[in-house]
Amino acid sequence: MKRWMTVLVASLTVFALTPGALAEPKPKYYVNEAALEAFEPLPGATGMTGILNGAGYLVEVPDDWNGDLVMWAHGYAGEGLELNVSPPPAGLRQYLVDQGFAWAASSYSKNSYNVSQGVKDTHSLATWFRGHVDKPDRTYIAGVSMGGHITAVSIEQYPMYNAAMPVCGVLGDFELFDYFLDFNLAAQALGGVDSEYPIFTVEPYLTETVPQIQANLEAFPGGWPIFLNADGTNLKNLTELRSGGDRPNFDEAWFFWNEFASFAGPPGDFLFDLGLGDGTLAGRPGQVPDNHDTVYQFDGDSALSADEQALNDSILRVSADRQSRHSNGLANVPVVSGDIDIPVLTMHNLGDLFVPFGMETIYGQRVADHGKSDLLVQRAIRGVLHCDFTDAEYTTAFADLVAWVEMGTKPDGDDVLDPAAVAHPEFGCAFTDGAHLLGTPCP
Repeated sequence: MKRWMTVLVASLTVFALTPGALAEPKPKYYVNEAALEAFEPLPGATGMTGILNGAGYLVEVPDDWNGDLVMWAHGYAGEGLELNVSPPPAGLRQYLVDQGFAWAASSYSKNSYNVSQGVKDTHSLATWFRGHVDKPDRTYIAGVSMGGHITAVSIEQYPMYNAAMPVCGVLGDFELFDYFLDFNLAAQALGGVDSEYPIFTVEPYLTETVPQIQANLEAFPGGWPIFLNADGTNLKNLTELRSGGDRPNFDEAWFFWNEFASFAGPPGDFLFDLGLGDGTLAGRPGQVPDNHDTVYQFDGDSALSADEQALNDSILRVSADRQSRHSNGLANVPVVSGDIDIPVLTMHNLGDLFVPFGMETIYGQRVADHGKSDLLVQRAIRGVLHCDFTDAEYTTAFADLVAWVEMGTKPDGDDVLDPAAVAHPEFGCAFTDGAHLLGTPCP
Protein backbone atom coordinates (compact mmCIF):
# COMPACT_ATOMS: atom_id res chain seq x y z
CA MET A 1 0.00 0.00 0.00
CA LYS A 2 2.80 2.44 0.85
CA ARG A 3 4.51 1.80 -2.49
CA TRP A 4 1.24 2.17 -4.37
CA MET A 5 0.43 5.48 -2.70
CA THR A 6 3.87 6.79 -3.69
CA VAL A 7 3.06 6.03 -7.31
CA LEU A 8 -0.40 7.55 -6.96
CA VAL A 9 0.89 10.79 -5.55
CA ALA A 10 3.39 10.99 -8.42
CA SER A 11 0.54 11.09 -10.93
CA LEU A 12 -0.85 14.54 -10.28
CA THR A 13 -0.08 17.66 -8.22
CA VAL A 14 -2.24 18.59 -5.34
CA PHE A 15 0.11 20.88 -3.49
CA ALA A 16 -0.19 24.61 -4.16
CA LEU A 17 2.68 27.07 -4.04
CA THR A 18 2.75 29.72 -1.37
CA PRO A 19 3.02 33.33 -2.49
CA GLY A 20 6.57 33.40 -1.19
CA ALA A 21 7.54 30.52 -3.43
CA LEU A 22 6.58 32.51 -6.50
CA ALA A 23 9.33 35.02 -5.75
CA GLU A 24 12.10 32.41 -5.54
CA PRO A 25 14.60 31.95 -8.42
CA LYS A 26 13.44 29.66 -11.18
CA PRO A 27 14.54 26.05 -10.51
CA LYS A 28 17.24 24.52 -12.66
CA TYR A 29 15.82 21.26 -13.89
CA TYR A 30 18.09 18.46 -15.08
CA VAL A 31 17.46 15.23 -16.98
CA ASN A 32 18.30 11.93 -15.33
CA GLU A 33 20.69 10.83 -18.08
CA ALA A 34 21.60 7.60 -16.30
CA ALA A 35 17.98 6.47 -16.54
CA LEU A 36 17.96 7.29 -20.25
CA GLU A 37 21.12 5.28 -20.81
CA ALA A 38 19.60 2.33 -18.95
CA PHE A 39 16.58 2.18 -21.29
CA GLU A 40 16.33 -1.22 -22.97
CA PRO A 41 14.11 -1.62 -26.05
CA LEU A 42 11.88 -4.64 -26.29
CA PRO A 43 12.99 -7.51 -28.50
CA GLY A 44 12.28 -6.67 -32.11
CA ALA A 45 12.55 -2.91 -31.60
CA THR A 46 15.16 -0.15 -31.65
CA GLY A 47 15.38 2.38 -28.84
CA MET A 48 16.51 6.00 -29.02
CA THR A 49 17.16 8.35 -26.12
CA GLY A 50 18.35 11.88 -25.73
CA ILE A 51 17.62 15.42 -24.57
CA LEU A 52 15.55 17.86 -26.61
CA ASN A 53 15.07 21.48 -25.48
CA GLY A 54 15.87 20.53 -21.90
CA ALA A 55 13.57 17.50 -21.83
CA GLY A 56 14.63 13.87 -21.87
CA TYR A 57 12.98 11.52 -24.32
CA LEU A 58 12.52 7.83 -25.05
CA VAL A 59 11.62 6.49 -28.48
CA GLU A 60 10.95 2.88 -29.46
CA VAL A 61 10.53 1.85 -33.09
CA PRO A 62 9.63 -1.76 -34.01
CA ASP A 63 11.81 -3.39 -36.64
CA ASP A 64 8.60 -3.97 -38.61
CA TRP A 65 7.25 -0.46 -38.00
CA ASN A 66 3.74 -0.03 -39.42
CA GLY A 67 4.30 3.68 -40.07
CA ASP A 68 2.19 4.98 -37.15
CA LEU A 69 3.44 6.84 -34.07
CA VAL A 70 1.98 7.05 -30.56
CA MET A 71 2.96 10.01 -28.41
CA TRP A 72 2.73 9.13 -24.70
CA ALA A 73 2.14 11.85 -22.07
CA HIS A 74 2.98 10.94 -18.46
CA GLY A 75 1.29 12.30 -15.35
CA TYR A 76 2.49 14.62 -12.61
CA ALA A 77 6.09 13.86 -11.61
CA GLY A 78 6.43 15.89 -8.43
CA GLU A 79 8.03 19.20 -7.54
CA GLY A 80 11.66 18.09 -7.69
CA LEU A 81 14.33 19.21 -10.16
CA GLU A 82 15.10 15.77 -11.62
CA LEU A 83 13.36 15.03 -14.91
CA ASN A 84 12.48 11.46 -15.84
CA VAL A 85 10.67 9.86 -18.75
CA SER A 86 7.79 7.45 -18.14
CA PRO A 87 7.06 4.96 -20.94
CA PRO A 88 3.55 3.62 -21.61
CA PRO A 89 2.30 0.94 -19.17
CA ALA A 90 4.13 -2.33 -19.75
CA GLY A 91 1.20 -4.21 -21.27
CA LEU A 92 0.30 -1.39 -23.63
CA ARG A 93 3.94 -0.86 -24.57
CA GLN A 94 4.33 -4.53 -25.47
CA TYR A 95 1.11 -4.39 -27.50
CA LEU A 96 2.29 -1.33 -29.43
CA VAL A 97 5.58 -2.96 -30.38
CA ASP A 98 3.91 -6.25 -31.26
CA GLN A 99 1.48 -4.43 -33.53
CA GLY A 100 4.19 -2.37 -35.19
CA PHE A 101 3.51 1.03 -33.57
CA ALA A 102 6.40 3.31 -32.70
CA TRP A 103 6.03 5.36 -29.54
CA ALA A 104 7.77 8.39 -28.06
CA ALA A 105 7.60 10.02 -24.62
CA SER A 106 9.05 13.20 -23.14
CA SER A 107 10.06 13.93 -19.55
CA TYR A 108 8.92 17.55 -20.18
CA SER A 109 11.47 20.23 -19.40
CA LYS A 110 9.76 21.20 -16.14
CA ASN A 111 8.04 19.35 -13.32
CA SER A 112 5.03 20.53 -11.26
CA TYR A 113 1.48 20.71 -12.64
CA ASN A 114 2.68 22.36 -15.81
CA VAL A 115 0.31 21.24 -18.56
CA SER A 116 1.47 23.91 -20.97
CA GLN A 117 5.05 22.68 -20.85
CA GLY A 118 3.94 19.09 -21.33
CA VAL A 119 1.93 20.04 -24.40
CA LYS A 120 4.83 21.97 -25.94
CA ASP A 121 7.49 19.36 -25.21
CA THR A 122 5.34 16.49 -26.47
CA HIS A 123 4.68 18.41 -29.68
CA SER A 124 8.39 19.21 -30.06
CA LEU A 125 9.28 15.53 -29.71
CA ALA A 126 6.69 14.53 -32.30
CA THR A 127 8.20 17.10 -34.66
CA TRP A 128 11.70 15.78 -33.90
CA PHE A 129 10.54 12.25 -34.74
CA ARG A 130 9.40 13.43 -38.16
CA GLY A 131 12.79 14.91 -38.92
CA HIS A 132 15.07 12.28 -37.38
CA VAL A 133 13.19 9.02 -37.89
CA ASP A 134 10.49 9.43 -40.52
CA LYS A 135 7.17 11.13 -41.10
CA PRO A 136 4.46 8.93 -39.57
CA ASP A 137 1.42 7.94 -41.58
CA ARG A 138 -0.69 8.68 -38.50
CA THR A 139 0.10 10.16 -35.10
CA TYR A 140 -1.88 9.13 -32.03
CA ILE A 141 -1.55 10.73 -28.60
CA ALA A 142 -2.42 9.17 -25.26
CA GLY A 143 -1.72 9.94 -21.62
CA VAL A 144 -2.71 9.41 -18.01
CA SER A 145 -3.89 11.83 -15.31
CA MET A 146 -2.12 15.15 -15.96
CA GLY A 147 -1.01 13.47 -19.17
CA GLY A 148 -4.69 13.09 -20.02
CA HIS A 149 -5.04 16.85 -19.60
CA ILE A 150 -1.99 17.31 -21.83
CA THR A 151 -3.52 14.96 -24.41
CA ALA A 152 -6.85 16.79 -24.46
CA VAL A 153 -5.19 20.20 -24.84
CA SER A 154 -2.70 18.96 -27.45
CA ILE A 155 -5.38 17.88 -29.90
CA GLU A 156 -7.07 21.28 -29.62
CA GLN A 157 -3.82 23.21 -30.11
CA TYR A 158 -2.09 21.20 -32.84
CA PRO A 159 -3.61 19.63 -35.97
CA MET A 160 -0.92 16.96 -36.32
CA TYR A 161 -2.76 14.30 -34.29
CA ASN A 162 -5.13 11.77 -35.87
CA ALA A 163 -6.75 10.35 -32.71
CA ALA A 164 -6.39 10.55 -28.93
CA MET A 165 -6.80 8.40 -25.84
CA PRO A 166 -6.73 10.46 -22.62
CA VAL A 167 -7.33 8.16 -19.65
CA CYS A 168 -8.06 9.04 -16.01
CA GLY A 169 -7.45 12.55 -17.24
CA VAL A 170 -8.01 16.00 -15.80
CA LEU A 171 -10.48 16.73 -18.58
CA GLY A 172 -12.32 19.37 -16.55
CA ASP A 173 -9.16 21.47 -16.01
CA PHE A 174 -9.96 24.06 -13.26
CA GLU A 175 -12.99 22.05 -12.13
CA LEU A 176 -10.65 19.54 -10.49
CA PHE A 177 -9.27 22.17 -8.13
CA ASP A 178 -12.80 23.42 -7.41
CA TYR A 179 -13.68 19.86 -6.35
CA PHE A 180 -10.74 19.78 -3.91
CA LEU A 181 -12.02 23.05 -2.46
CA ASP A 182 -15.63 21.83 -2.30
CA PHE A 183 -14.84 18.80 -0.18
CA ASN A 184 -12.80 20.65 2.40
CA LEU A 185 -15.07 23.67 2.82
CA ALA A 186 -18.20 21.48 2.96
CA ALA A 187 -16.52 19.20 5.51
CA GLN A 188 -15.63 22.21 7.64
CA ALA A 189 -19.14 23.64 7.47
CA LEU A 190 -20.95 20.35 8.12
CA GLY A 191 -18.33 19.25 10.65
CA GLY A 192 -18.97 22.22 12.90
CA VAL A 193 -15.50 23.80 12.90
CA ASP A 194 -14.43 27.30 12.00
CA SER A 195 -13.94 27.49 8.24
CA GLU A 196 -10.48 28.34 6.99
CA TYR A 197 -8.98 28.99 3.60
CA PRO A 198 -6.22 29.09 2.57
CA ILE A 199 -4.53 26.37 4.64
CA PHE A 200 -0.77 26.77 4.56
CA THR A 201 0.39 24.22 7.14
CA VAL A 202 -0.21 20.51 7.72
CA GLU A 203 -0.48 21.23 11.43
CA PRO A 204 -2.84 21.94 13.05
CA TYR A 205 -5.27 21.29 10.16
CA LEU A 206 -4.54 17.57 9.70
CA THR A 207 -3.64 16.89 13.32
CA GLU A 208 -6.41 18.81 15.11
CA THR A 209 -9.06 20.20 12.77
CA VAL A 210 -9.62 17.14 10.59
CA PRO A 211 -9.95 14.69 13.52
CA GLN A 212 -12.51 17.07 15.03
CA ILE A 213 -14.47 17.19 11.75
CA GLN A 214 -14.47 13.42 11.50
CA ALA A 215 -15.59 13.04 15.12
CA ASN A 216 -18.44 15.49 14.55
CA LEU A 217 -19.62 13.62 11.46
CA GLU A 218 -19.55 10.03 12.73
CA ALA A 219 -22.53 8.28 14.31
CA PHE A 220 -20.45 7.10 17.27
CA PRO A 221 -16.78 7.26 18.30
CA GLY A 222 -14.67 5.42 15.73
CA GLY A 223 -17.50 5.29 13.18
CA TRP A 224 -15.84 7.46 10.51
CA PRO A 225 -16.05 6.99 7.54
CA ILE A 226 -18.64 4.16 7.48
CA PHE A 227 -21.06 4.93 10.30
CA LEU A 228 -22.11 8.54 9.86
CA ASN A 229 -24.62 10.87 11.44
CA ALA A 230 -26.96 13.02 9.35
CA ASP A 231 -24.32 15.67 8.64
CA GLY A 232 -21.74 13.02 7.75
CA THR A 233 -24.19 11.35 5.38
CA ASN A 234 -24.84 14.73 3.77
CA LEU A 235 -21.10 15.21 3.19
CA LYS A 236 -20.82 11.76 1.64
CA ASN A 237 -23.79 12.42 -0.65
CA LEU A 238 -22.46 15.84 -1.61
CA THR A 239 -19.09 14.30 -2.47
CA GLU A 240 -20.75 11.68 -4.65
CA LEU A 241 -22.62 14.32 -6.61
CA ARG A 242 -19.58 16.61 -6.93
CA SER A 243 -17.37 13.71 -8.09
CA GLY A 244 -19.59 12.31 -10.85
CA GLY A 245 -23.09 11.63 -9.56
CA ASP A 246 -24.98 8.64 -8.19
CA ARG A 247 -23.10 5.58 -9.49
CA PRO A 248 -21.95 2.05 -8.64
CA ASN A 249 -18.66 1.72 -6.77
CA PHE A 250 -18.99 5.00 -4.86
CA ASP A 251 -19.52 3.39 -1.44
CA GLU A 252 -16.28 1.43 -1.86
CA ALA A 253 -14.54 4.57 -3.09
CA TRP A 254 -15.70 6.61 -0.10
CA PHE A 255 -14.38 3.90 2.23
CA PHE A 256 -11.00 3.58 0.50
CA TRP A 257 -10.18 7.26 0.09
CA ASN A 258 -11.33 8.08 3.64
CA GLU A 259 -9.75 5.05 5.32
CA PHE A 260 -6.46 4.18 3.60
CA ALA A 261 -5.25 6.80 1.12
CA SER A 262 -2.96 9.58 2.35
CA PHE A 263 0.29 11.39 1.68
CA ALA A 264 0.44 14.48 3.88
CA GLY A 265 -1.50 13.30 6.94
CA PRO A 266 -2.64 10.06 8.56
CA PRO A 267 -4.20 7.27 6.46
CA GLY A 268 -7.71 8.22 5.41
CA ASP A 269 -7.05 11.95 5.25
CA PHE A 270 -6.38 12.02 1.51
CA LEU A 271 -9.38 14.18 0.57
CA PHE A 272 -8.44 16.60 3.32
CA ASP A 273 -4.82 16.61 2.13
CA LEU A 274 -6.09 18.00 -1.17
CA GLY A 275 -7.19 21.18 0.58
CA LEU A 276 -3.72 22.22 1.69
CA GLY A 277 -2.23 25.37 0.23
CA ASP A 278 -3.64 28.62 -1.07
CA GLY A 279 -4.90 27.44 -4.44
CA THR A 280 -2.10 28.76 -6.62
CA LEU A 281 -0.25 26.60 -9.12
CA ALA A 282 3.21 26.74 -10.63
CA GLY A 283 3.56 29.78 -12.85
CA ARG A 284 0.02 30.99 -12.26
CA PRO A 285 -0.86 34.32 -10.65
CA GLY A 286 -3.30 33.99 -7.78
CA GLN A 287 -5.53 31.19 -6.58
CA VAL A 288 -7.29 28.90 -9.04
CA PRO A 289 -10.17 27.31 -7.03
CA ASP A 290 -13.55 29.02 -6.98
CA ASN A 291 -16.93 28.30 -5.35
CA HIS A 292 -18.45 31.78 -5.26
CA ASP A 293 -21.57 30.67 -7.16
CA THR A 294 -21.55 26.91 -6.53
CA VAL A 295 -24.88 25.42 -5.44
CA TYR A 296 -24.30 22.51 -3.07
CA GLN A 297 -26.79 19.65 -2.90
CA PHE A 298 -27.17 16.31 -1.15
CA ASP A 299 -29.47 14.67 -3.72
CA GLY A 300 -30.53 14.89 -7.34
CA ASP A 301 -33.52 17.13 -6.66
CA SER A 302 -32.75 20.62 -7.96
CA ALA A 303 -34.98 22.18 -5.28
CA LEU A 304 -32.97 23.00 -2.18
CA SER A 305 -33.98 21.32 1.06
CA ALA A 306 -33.68 23.16 4.34
CA ASP A 307 -30.38 21.43 5.09
CA GLU A 308 -29.01 22.23 1.63
CA GLN A 309 -30.04 25.85 1.95
CA ALA A 310 -28.37 26.05 5.35
CA LEU A 311 -25.09 24.76 3.91
CA ASN A 312 -25.21 27.11 0.94
CA ASP A 313 -25.82 30.02 3.32
CA SER A 314 -23.02 29.11 5.71
CA ILE A 315 -20.20 27.65 3.60
CA LEU A 316 -17.15 29.83 3.08
CA ARG A 317 -17.11 31.36 -0.40
CA VAL A 318 -13.89 31.72 -2.36
CA SER A 319 -13.35 33.53 -5.65
CA ALA A 320 -10.55 32.71 -8.05
CA ASP A 321 -8.07 35.40 -8.92
CA ARG A 322 -9.15 37.09 -12.15
CA GLN A 323 -5.72 36.43 -13.67
CA SER A 324 -5.58 32.76 -12.72
CA ARG A 325 -8.04 31.38 -15.28
CA HIS A 326 -7.79 31.85 -19.00
CA SER A 327 -10.14 30.46 -21.62
CA ASN A 328 -7.67 29.99 -24.44
CA GLY A 329 -4.04 29.53 -25.34
CA LEU A 330 -1.41 27.60 -23.44
CA ALA A 331 -1.82 29.12 -20.00
CA ASN A 332 -0.24 26.94 -17.35
CA VAL A 333 -3.57 25.23 -16.66
CA PRO A 334 -5.02 25.37 -20.18
CA VAL A 335 -8.76 25.07 -20.58
CA VAL A 336 -10.05 21.97 -22.35
CA SER A 337 -12.78 23.36 -24.58
CA GLY A 338 -14.14 20.08 -25.95
CA ASP A 339 -14.00 21.42 -29.51
CA ILE A 340 -12.47 18.29 -31.03
CA ASP A 341 -11.96 17.36 -34.68
CA ILE A 342 -10.54 13.84 -34.37
CA PRO A 343 -11.71 10.58 -32.70
CA VAL A 344 -11.19 10.56 -28.92
CA LEU A 345 -11.62 7.55 -26.61
CA THR A 346 -11.41 7.96 -22.83
CA MET A 347 -11.42 5.63 -19.79
CA HIS A 348 -11.94 6.43 -16.12
CA ASN A 349 -12.30 4.49 -12.88
CA LEU A 350 -15.75 4.98 -11.34
CA GLY A 351 -14.35 5.15 -7.80
CA ASP A 352 -11.43 7.45 -8.47
CA LEU A 353 -11.84 10.32 -6.01
CA PHE A 354 -8.43 11.86 -6.75
CA VAL A 355 -9.19 12.82 -10.35
CA PRO A 356 -12.87 11.94 -10.06
CA PHE A 357 -15.13 10.35 -12.64
CA GLY A 358 -16.96 13.67 -12.92
CA MET A 359 -14.13 14.87 -15.17
CA GLU A 360 -15.70 12.62 -17.83
CA THR A 361 -19.12 14.21 -17.41
CA ILE A 362 -17.66 17.69 -17.76
CA TYR A 363 -15.70 16.71 -20.86
CA GLY A 364 -18.63 14.89 -22.42
CA GLN A 365 -20.84 17.95 -21.95
CA ARG A 366 -18.25 20.32 -23.39
CA VAL A 367 -17.86 18.12 -26.47
CA ALA A 368 -21.65 17.91 -26.82
CA ASP A 369 -21.94 21.69 -26.56
CA HIS A 370 -19.73 21.91 -29.65
CA GLY A 371 -21.83 19.35 -31.48
CA LYS A 372 -18.90 16.90 -31.60
CA SER A 373 -20.27 13.94 -29.62
CA ASP A 374 -19.93 11.74 -32.70
CA LEU A 375 -16.15 12.00 -32.20
CA LEU A 376 -16.13 10.95 -28.53
CA VAL A 377 -16.33 7.53 -26.85
CA GLN A 378 -16.14 7.32 -23.04
CA ARG A 379 -15.75 4.18 -20.96
CA ALA A 380 -16.25 3.58 -17.23
CA ILE A 381 -14.13 0.99 -15.41
CA ARG A 382 -15.12 -0.41 -12.02
CA GLY A 383 -12.41 0.24 -9.45
CA VAL A 384 -11.47 2.79 -6.80
CA LEU A 385 -7.85 3.60 -7.60
CA HIS A 386 -6.47 6.36 -9.80
CA CYS A 387 -5.46 5.26 -13.31
CA ASP A 388 -6.05 1.59 -12.50
CA PHE A 389 -6.49 -0.23 -15.82
CA THR A 390 -5.62 -3.77 -16.79
CA ASP A 391 -3.53 -4.66 -19.81
CA ALA A 392 -6.70 -5.92 -21.49
CA GLU A 393 -8.52 -2.63 -20.88
CA TYR A 394 -5.65 -0.58 -22.26
CA THR A 395 -5.06 -2.70 -25.33
CA THR A 396 -8.75 -3.16 -26.15
CA ALA A 397 -9.35 0.57 -25.93
CA PHE A 398 -6.39 1.41 -28.13
CA ALA A 399 -7.24 -1.30 -30.66
CA ASP A 400 -10.80 0.03 -30.84
CA LEU A 401 -9.49 3.56 -31.37
CA VAL A 402 -7.23 2.40 -34.20
CA ALA A 403 -10.06 0.48 -35.85
CA TRP A 404 -12.22 3.60 -35.59
CA VAL A 405 -9.56 5.65 -37.37
CA GLU A 406 -8.74 3.07 -40.02
CA MET A 407 -12.20 1.69 -40.76
CA GLY A 408 -14.49 4.51 -39.67
CA THR A 409 -16.57 2.42 -37.30
CA LYS A 410 -17.19 4.19 -34.00
CA PRO A 411 -16.74 1.77 -31.05
CA ASP A 412 -19.17 1.38 -28.18
CA GLY A 413 -18.93 3.41 -25.00
CA ASP A 414 -20.86 4.41 -21.88
CA ASP A 415 -23.40 7.22 -21.75
CA VAL A 416 -21.84 9.37 -19.05
CA LEU A 417 -24.26 12.25 -19.63
CA ASP A 418 -27.36 10.27 -18.68
CA PRO A 419 -27.68 10.26 -14.86
CA ALA A 420 -30.06 7.29 -14.97
CA ALA A 421 -27.56 5.27 -17.02
CA VAL A 422 -24.68 6.20 -14.69
CA ALA A 423 -26.72 5.20 -11.63
CA HIS A 424 -27.72 1.82 -13.10
CA PRO A 425 -26.30 -1.17 -11.18
CA GLU A 426 -24.62 -2.47 -14.35
CA PHE A 427 -22.91 0.80 -15.29
CA GLY A 428 -19.21 0.20 -15.81
CA CYS A 429 -19.60 -3.50 -16.50
CA ALA A 430 -19.36 -3.39 -20.29
CA PHE A 431 -15.67 -2.45 -20.48
CA THR A 432 -14.24 -3.64 -17.17
CA ASP A 433 -11.93 -6.54 -18.02
CA GLY A 434 -10.05 -7.93 -15.05
CA ALA A 435 -9.76 -7.47 -11.30
CA HIS A 436 -9.60 -4.04 -9.64
CA LEU A 437 -9.20 -3.12 -5.99
CA LEU A 438 -12.69 -2.75 -4.46
CA GLY A 439 -14.28 -2.90 -7.90
CA THR A 440 -17.89 -3.91 -7.25
CA PRO A 441 -18.95 -7.12 -9.01
CA CYS A 442 -21.39 -6.74 -11.86
CA PRO A 443 -24.91 -8.16 -11.40
